[in-house]
Amino acid sequence: MAKETSVAALQPPAHSDEIKVSFPQDHVMLLTFNRPKSLNAVTPTMTEDIKAVLDWFDDEPSLWIVIITGEGRAFCAGADLIEWNKRQAGGGAEEDQKRIIRDLDGFASISRRYTSSKPIIAAVNGGAYGGGVEIILNCDLVIASEEAMLALPEVKRGVVAVQGGMPRLSRIAGHQLASEMLLLGRPITAKDAATRFGFVNKVVPKTEVLSTALAWAAEIAQNSPDAVQSTKRALLLATRNGSVEDAVVAHVSSKESKRAFTSENIQEGLRAFTEKRKPAWKNPAKL
Repeated sequence: MAKETSVAALQPPAHSDEIKVSFPQDHVMLLTFNRPKSLNAVTPTMTEDIKAVLDWFDDEPSLWIVIITGEGRAFCAGADLIEWNKRQAGGGAEEDQKRIIRDLDGFASISRRYTSSKPIIAAVNGGAYGGGVEIILNCDLVIASEEAMLALPEVKRGVVAVQGGMPRLSRIAGHQLASEMLLLGRPITAKDAATRFGFVNKVVPKTEVLSTALAWAAEIAQNSPDAVQSTKRALLLATRNGSVEDAVVAHVSSKESKRAFTSENIQEGLRAFTEKRKPAWKNPAKL
């Protein structure tokens, strides 16, 4: 079983000031996009930093949940279109297509990230556009400011939301609502994202976004991390398997499921129930 690690002892990889990394409470990492003057538009440097930090997070047993948010008035404005224009003018279209296929974690190393079985919470503090919405669509839980506007406006700029947003939105919202958002390219409110489109869990005042996300993370952390991570793996596998039976078999055969069935935490949870006390969870063993 993994040794317990204190928050003070955690050492994430070195990164630029385009992101911020902190540990606001036990078992929780807070990752903040930190280009507020550019509405947190994502750069190649930012993507490299995020990938390094999230890969480290996935491998750190004492961290169970990550919250992603933005500095300033926006969550994430998506790709840096000025840089994209330079690449396009320089004949970089073919390389862009190859990179999308090659970079399996997707936009900002988040929008198609599949390897992680740890919960990702989006704390949407402000506007999210293009790739910013594609990031949100690949998060497990989404808390959004009531002031946030969300859009997939790629068609207005001659580009396409190719980093996972189209299939995810179609599955979540259905074909017609996905078409409304993608083909019109117009912004929707956080309330509509929650009540019509179905990809926001809770809408709160802007000042309560991060505190609500932290409260949800704390509630998740009261549960067995082995069971939580096995459950997330089952949800991910459900999107890649055509039948319920195929998804069940794939999940039970997964590393996360095998760990959950044999861990100290399953014994602790069952013992605590019979003894009528709260369980004392341990960090999961590394997979």
